[in-house]
Amino acid sequence: MTINEAKEIMEKEKLKRFNWFDEHPLRDNEVGIKVDGNEWIVYVTDERASIVSGSNTYFNNESEALENFIKRLRTEKILFNN
Repeated sequence: MTINEAKEIMEKEKLKRFNWFDEHPLRDNEVGIKVDGNEWIVYVTDERASIVSGSNTYFNNESEALENFIKRLRTEKILFNN
């Protein structure tokens, strides 16, 4: 998956509650994706805007990280009915 494909999915499916490459400080109950050197990290936050322990998943390529990010966003949409 590419960045453009992920953005299209987020827009088309009206996915919310995300932090796209640290575009803002952590917020409650969101899915985040960020890059640290050559590693992509996908995570979730709790109701206090803290990264949930054990939620970090590490990837060595962007495509797999974006697929996981979208999968988690879809789950978040179901959980929060938005």
